Amino acid sequence: MNYPEALDWLYAQLPMFQRIGKAAYKADLNNAWALSNLLGQPEKQFKSIHIAGTNGKGSTSHALAAVFQRAGYKTGLYTSPHLTDFRERVRINGILISEAAVCDFVNQYHEDFQRIGLSFFEMTVGLAFYHFAQEKVDIAIIETGMGGRLDATNIITPILSIVTNIGMDHTAYLGDTLEKIAAEKAGIIKPHVPVIIGSVQEPSVRAVFEAQAEKNQSPIIFAENQMVPTIATDLKGGFQQQNMRTVYTALKHVPGFSLPEAVILEGLQHIQQTTGLRGRWQTIQNHPTVICDTGHNSHALKETLPELQKIAGTHQLHMVLGVVNDKDVNEMTALLPKNAWYYLAKPNVPRGLEVEALKPFFDAQGLQNQTFESVTAAYTAALKSAHAQDTIFVGGSTFVVADFLMELG
Repeated sequence: MNYPEALDWLYAQLPMFQRIGKAAYKADLNNAWALSNLLGQPEKQFKSIHIAGTNGKGSTSHALAAVFQRAGYKTGLYTSPHLTDFRERVRINGILISEAAVCDFVNQYHEDFQRIGLSFFEMTVGLAFYHFAQEKVDIAIIETGMGGRLDATNIITPILSIVTNIGMDHTAYLGDTLEKIAAEKAGIIKPHVPVIIGSVQEPSVRAVFEAQAEKNQSPIIFAENQMVPTIATDLKGGFQQQNMRTVYTALKHVPGFSLPEAVILEGLQHIQQTTGLRGRWQTIQNHPTVICDTGHNSHALKETLPELQKIAGTHQLHMVLGVVNDKDVNEMTALLPKNAWYYLAKPNVPRGLEVEALKPFFDAQGLQNQTFESVTAAYTAALKSAHAQDTIFVGGSTFVVADFLMELG
């Protein structure tokens, strides 16, 4: 198989959660362990940091990678989902895995993958671990896909674990309370491995992490209780300071690596340039201001909307939005500003919520909205309507941003 054929094969195999939802969710790690044994347990051949959380995983992962790269370490980075190129999921020092490496991996193992019955996500995790081992990285930053306890990445024993925050998301899989969701995220805490907890306001959620850390005899540090310097970063949005506090705290507790203060602060100023991060509060143009962000739940909206309304000021805010079908749309729309104009579209994945199902939620909140056949059409309409001083926001789902950036090229 050449690269397009290998990619088509990966997508065509078993269902993947990011595209179709619950049919792809696995209730145990048996496949992940079988894959590890098939590949020669590559995850044991490099040091790693493991990151879970409701929001901020991508920003946190890329920020950590940027600092390790600036410090001169060969740094692997595994994240999901991708935006415009499958290879974004697997990088070393900011460079995407090569098409040839993907082809070689699929050609060598595809019959075994079919025999085991692997999901798309499990195969991509295997690809990342195999690639990092082959390339002998000094450190790999590994982001969970969803949850933690049953996530395919959770076969690693990292040198540090991080949970960014806890919010209501993926409740059909992780539980319908913050405490249940926290318990799934806390599943990445390993015996005697330090864990950093980012932002946790609820005492009952904090208690979940404390209990799991105590059970595993793992040192636990709550980042929100730590003194950190003012951190300048190229990741825009005031809400990123919370992520930077978590990252800084984590970097101060990573065992076995030399990370001078000056390198940490320099790395955090150049995250996008160093790692190639896109889609996190990314400004596309000015006049009108166009911003896209992959935040995809109510927890994320609560963080980003004040910033967005501050940018829009007294001028009109236009919001190009779409969601996938497992989101609490009623809770999300209740948070949205009444004076914005909404352009609704289904993201181009099977999991995308049809606009006919989305529109009634906006109507019920009295939000001025129109529906469109694609994200591109919705954005084109917003751009046509907006004046030079207006603000256009594109988001609601990672896949809306993916469609948008794909169209931009």
